[in-house]
Amino acid sequence: MAEEERVESEAAAEDGAEESRRAPTFLLFGKWDPSEVEIRDIGLQRYISLKPVLIPHTAGRHANRRFHKSKVPIVERFVNKLMNAGKRKEKRTRTGRGAGKKARAIGVVRRVFEMIDHKTGLNPIQVLVTAIENAAPAEETTRISYGGMAYPRSVDVAPQRRIDLALRYLAVGATRNAHNSAKSFEECIVDELLLAYKGDPASFAIARKDERERVARSAR
Repeated sequence: MAEEERVESEAAAEDGAEESRRAPTFLLFGKWDPSEVEIRDIGLQRYISLKPVLIPHTAGRHANRRFHKSKVPIVERFVNKLMNAGKRKEKRTRTGRGAGKKARAIGVVRRVFEMIDHKTGLNPIQVLVTAIENAAPAEETTRISYGGMAYPRSVDVAPQRRIDLALRYLAVGATRNAHNSAKSFEECIVDELLLAYKGDPASFAIARKDERERVARSAR
């Protein structure tokens, strides 16, 4: 009798595990599955969070923890950059026009993703991740003082900084294109993401990455 109960409990546990594996994950905005997204850049895999969430809003749970922003969903990090993209100089405290308007920024990103899905049929999260990979500079310059003189030297960029720079370039590029343009802000973001997804130099983010790497190559 005890043996039969043990076999039944093991079978029930296996059934429960199978159901949990088949259980659907949270879809972003109820439409897009982040588990389908592929991160091709090995150096960035650890720092791009594809945690399944319904709404990209973690309420700043990782704000006061060092390096924990890599655990924030990558879509939310893009939303945060859009909130601050209109400022001339980015600071830790967001005091620009988009400060505190995260719900509106989330709505903008949702409409952008719907437009990308309708226009290309691709998973918009994959488009964003690939655009970040293409726009993330791998090399930049720093200044080294030696003998009273300062010299530029080429250095590798840390993975976390690569993502920060790529997100900033994408957000700033979309914001600049929206100024004095007949297109809406959402359409400008779509154009910037799709150009960066293709690696097109017409993208502001790709152009800034190429410029930074070109200067770094000359300082080797």
